[in-house]
Amino acid sequence: MNRICVYCGSSPGLLADYREAGTQLGHMLAGRDIGLVYGGAAVGVMGAVADGVLEKGGEVIGVIPAALATREVAHDGLSKLFVVDSMHERKAKMAELSDGFIALPGGWGTLEEIFEMLTWAQLGFHDKPCGLLNISHYFDHLYAFLEHAIQQRFVREAYRPMMMIEESAESLLDRFTSYRAPRVKKWIGPEET
Repeated sequence: MNRICVYCGSSPGLLADYREAGTQLGHMLAGRDIGLVYGGAAVGVMGAVADGVLEKGGEVIGVIPAALATREVAHDGLSKLFVVDSMHERKAKMAELSDGFIALPGGWGTLEEIFEMLTWAQLGFHDKPCGLLNISHYFDHLYAFLEHAIQQRFVREAYRPMMMIEESAESLLDRFTSYRAPRVKKWIGPEET
């Protein structure tokens, strides 16, 4: 695994745990010689992850739309910063550069990004691992909802391994290294309606 994309808040959030976990994940990525691809900001949890990788001499690639470069305070110390025209271009570039996707605590944008990658995996557009780093139980309710979606047959049981959830970065990264995407016939036939 050469690079992992990390989605997370440009806000620091309520708990100091969120930024601390971002820094620790950054240290761990650099320690494993895994580059970071992320949204390019110098602030919030995003900035903590990038700074954590940079502190340990790792590679950090940021991708930020021009309209957000000043609003989100683009990080000026990255290995490379792509300034793109739109959010769509941002997400496509981040996906192209990455071998896996992790969400740390964040808001709607974070959720939208990780769920888009999860959806692409379900559709067979990629076979890269997706995971939630569940800092201070941030994703507990979301994961419970995903279990509910499986129980209600809106998500197939066979897709469960596509979204990993761990409370430690080490455990999540270990699972990423052994991940094999499930192969499931996606399209629903008349007998399943």
